[in-house]
Amino acid sequence: MHERQVVGQVRYRFCPACTRGVITAITISDPFHDTGLGTRALSHLRARHPGTTWHSTARTEAEDDLLLRMRIPALTSPLSCPHTPAPA
Repeated sequence: MHERQVVGQVRYRFCPACTRGVITAITISDPFHDTGLGTRALSHLRARHPGTTWHSTARTEAEDDLLLRMRIPALTSPLSCPHTPAPA
């Protein structure tokens, strides 16, 4: 948040039983690109769910660059999990 405004969002699915997570989207407002906000958000996500193996289905160029820097691999097909329902 910046001056009580949301400036970004990370969408993800997480299964504590499998200790796997999938980042589905990362959105950061234009004025905050290249400020390290995306790195901080993903670092916070990793700290919140320690021991989780993360992957991504996010597909924009900016997201790809951030995920590559954070060493979060892209999925070529949806990650299946018997514990959570498939997204609608």
